[in-house]
Amino acid sequence: MAFIIEAKGLTKRFGKTQALDGLDLTAESGQVVAVLGPNGAGKTTFIRMVATLLRPDSGQLRVGGHDVRREAPAVRRSIGLAGQFAAIEPAMTGRENLELVARLFGRKRKDAKANASSVLDSLGLTGAGDRLVRTYSGGMRRRLDLGASLVGAPKLLLLDEPTTGLDPRSRIELWDAIRMLVKQGTDVLLTTQYLDEADNLASHVVIIDHGRVVAAGTPGELKRRIGGKVIEVHVRHEDDVARVAGVLRDFNHGDIRIDDATRRVSVSVDSGGPVLTNALRAVEDAGVDVEDVALRQPKLEEVFLTLTGRPEADAALEAAAS
Repeated sequence: MAFIIEAKGLTKRFGKTQALDGLDLTAESGQVVAVLGPNGAGKTTFIRMVATLLRPDSGQLRVGGHDVRREAPAVRRSIGLAGQFAAIEPAMTGRENLELVARLFGRKRKDAKANASSVLDSLGLTGAGDRLVRTYSGGMRRRLDLGASLVGAPKLLLLDEPTTGLDPRSRIELWDAIRMLVKQGTDVLLTTQYLDEADNLASHVVIIDHGRVVAAGTPGELKRRIGGKVIEVHVRHEDDVARVAGVLRDFNHGDIRIDDATRRVSVSVDSGGPVLTNALRAVEDAGVDVEDVALRQPKLEEVFLTLTGRPEADAALEAAAS
């Protein structure tokens, strides 16, 4: 088994804040690895360490077989980094941006032109390559920024929340581009706040909290950790949300989750038995006007909220019980 990233016991402190606290993480080659965590969990700190922009206070970190402390130049030659915001020049064309970055990587002029053309083609930007970047849509700019990280032919691409601020269509286009890169042999380490993004892209998911890994596995493996199924009830009236939460408490196999904005209540349950029928009967007996009800597989978002700690809907449950 070949690991593109091997981290053991990583620590990093900023003043009184412990950003990483003994983090252990491995990323296998040939896949997208997603690192998830709440704000302040240490995701960006870890990415910056992999990129050699930060030095760990202690612990070991190897990227592509190179130690980030002793062999930082070799690590930099093997990676590409796309941050949270597009770092491209709007007054230049897409092709000029890529050729410039390739030259900065030390490529000869002829090779830089060839690399730029290849990247534009692979990201579906050939037709826009000779247009000024200021005429690009947000999704096109993000794809070009991704391309700027690729003209140096990195073995590992680091993506720190790459779809922040993009509309749904642009996100899907960028997802397709990332999948294609993996098929062509680029390893990807991704951090994201969008749980559906990790579910769609990642073969392996690592969840960190308070600077430590709290869970790791495939999306399917992580979903199985929180129970068999999820009952989700969508009520017609806002006043019924708390009442439904109180009813579903009797079927509770995990945390009860409430979304007041959409008037939805969901709860993890054992997959055996006529649980949906019994739950629906109990909700109807409570006199609740139901818009929709479903029994479904858990979402990665529910895994995330369970494993990183989230207060249950205490206020709603107390209101239902009172």
